[in-house]
Amino acid sequence: MQIPPSIDAVQAMLAEQGYVCGRALGTVVYLSLKLGRPLFLEGEAGVGKTEIAKALSAGLNRRLIRLQCYEGLDASSAVYEWNFPAQMVAIRTAEASGGADRKTLQNELFSPEYLTERPLLQAMRPDENGAPVLLIDELDRTDEPFEAFLLEALSDFQVTIPELGTIKAPEPPIVILTSNRTREVHDALKRRCLYHWVDYPTFPREVEILQSRAPEAADALSREVVAFVQKLRTEDLFKKPGVAETIDWAKCLLALDVVSLSPEVIADTLGAILKYQDDIQKLQGSEAKRILDEVKSTLEPV
Repeated sequence: MQIPPSIDAVQAMLAEQGYVCGRALGTVVYLSLKLGRPLFLEGEAGVGKTEIAKALSAGLNRRLIRLQCYEGLDASSAVYEWNFPAQMVAIRTAEASGGADRKTLQNELFSPEYLTERPLLQAMRPDENGAPVLLIDELDRTDEPFEAFLLEALSDFQVTIPELGTIKAPEPPIVILTSNRTREVHDALKRRCLYHWVDYPTFPREVEILQSRAPEAADALSREVVAFVQKLRTEDLFKKPGVAETIDWAKCLLALDVVSLSPEVIADTLGAILKYQDDIQKLQGSEAKRILDEVKSTLEPV
């Protein structure tokens, strides 16, 4: 599929994949696609940064390639590595048969046949459906040396393998970088990208998102769930629930045939929205009832 011709078309395409976004986010996604610039998304965990890449991949019918970042990630792990077990088998086979000479064997061992491609190299390969979507997820988990390497790779969209030479993407991939902001990412990398802060959605927007992802939920229950989660985000919690937790909780409630929230139901299902025991303990007993009473007093009848 071709790049959508307008911001409205981008929003409509994402909505078809179950991703509801506002005008500001739709605009920066459109500009990223139109200008071929990487898109850098920051925000709290669970607000839908990763889902944008998945929705783009599905909407454009492009391959999704995901590089999950972690502490200690280096260039070789992100680009390629040689298949050492297969190389050792080839060496022993050649020795046993008295086959190829040393130079010929070396050339064979460092050929594409023994190359294991990692996400960055995969994203630079041609694809009949068009340039893939490259998701570089949770970049803030890596360190500065990897950032510096990534800056160079995203500048030219090429990588060098000493044994094979330089490989350049025939068409730059659609690059989405995400960060939960556990640390600041260097300005030099951000300047290569278009930037957007993905915030928690407003009440109407989150209801719309929930109805898109869990359409079987009744309007009244959806509104109660969203209002309760949004109220939780104002509490003093170690980890505030994101939109992903809102959706998960609603699906859990539907599985239990719940039609309306109650303190008992909340106590039984807190593990769907809170992931730390200290936070769960704060909501035990009368605290959950207090929040629920506040929520129901502010909700207008559907």
